[in-house]
Amino acid sequence: MTKVTVVGAGNVGATCADVLAYREIAEEIVLVDIKEGVAEGKALDIWQKAPINAYDSRTIGSTNDYSKTAGSDVVVITSGLPRKPGMTRDDLIETNAGIVKMVTENVIKHSPEAIIIIVSNPLDVMTYQAHITSKKPKTKVIGMAGILDTARYRAFLAEELDISPKEIQAILMGGHGDTMVPLPRYTTVAGIPVTELIAKDKLDAIIERTKFGGGELVKLMGTSAWYAPGSAAAQMVESIVKNQKRVFPVCIKLDGEYGIDDCYLGVPVVLGRNGVEKVIELDLNNEEKALLEVSRTHVKEVMTVLDKLAEK
Repeated sequence: MTKVTVVGAGNVGATCADVLAYREIAEEIVLVDIKEGVAEGKALDIWQKAPINAYDSRTIGSTNDYSKTAGSDVVVITSGLPRKPGMTRDDLIETNAGIVKMVTENVIKHSPEAIIIIVSNPLDVMTYQAHITSKKPKTKVIGMAGILDTARYRAFLAEELDISPKEIQAILMGGHGDTMVPLPRYTTVAGIPVTELIAKDKLDAIIERTKFGGGELVKLMGTSAWYAPGSAAAQMVESIVKNQKRVFPVCIKLDGEYGIDDCYLGVPVVLGRNGVEKVIELDLNNEEKALLEVSRTHVKEVMTVLDKLAEK
């Protein structure tokens, strides 16, 4: 039986669980949260619409009881607090790193073979935290960011070109945030290079909008996104559980790939039953390499913050 656990029953986690159930990606989906009754309620709500949407996946909720997650094939961790007014970046890192560490320890205790997908923010450094806590191979502890960022990029392009988003293929690299590195050279519309279909100034504007896509939604709603992030995490789970070996940009520890060591960055990979089956190394030009280096520097600075907090 395929079993997937989603830790954190907030908007992102609940959306992920809902997509997993609706698409019948796993036979059993366990939703875990620290707040009494929330996971149980949302899992029950998802299960009660199974007759309406015609799916068989069972959803189970648990308040902090990780024994119910035992034997999970994949665990998605969405736990963490949003940055609040007056909270410094270091405060946010310290708080969420503590949460991710605790959750990872509980997950590994009951599902030692599980592949872990991190959605918690700050994404790159939380992937780092989960990796060092779990002591699992880097191919089995990865972060979800690139699929979400690429989806925003593709959606904006589809809107500008007035075409189906299904026709757009794209890749981007780097950290999750304003230092991400979209790659127009590797963006196509039904095989046609996007640079042949859209003017450079408009393409540059779309790239900038993509970099700050999360912030745009916060300004509109007063909170961060959940439909797209939850769906993106579910897509990663599907590729793993069904061994689809799809090519996605995901956050993983680099050990020499792209000339980068000991840094967690988004790069294109083949995602299958064993987690990351292969890291794909693109032949970047000088401009792309320079942008990736800026991203690496930023992520490394945040990793250093976590290292210093751990030394306290």
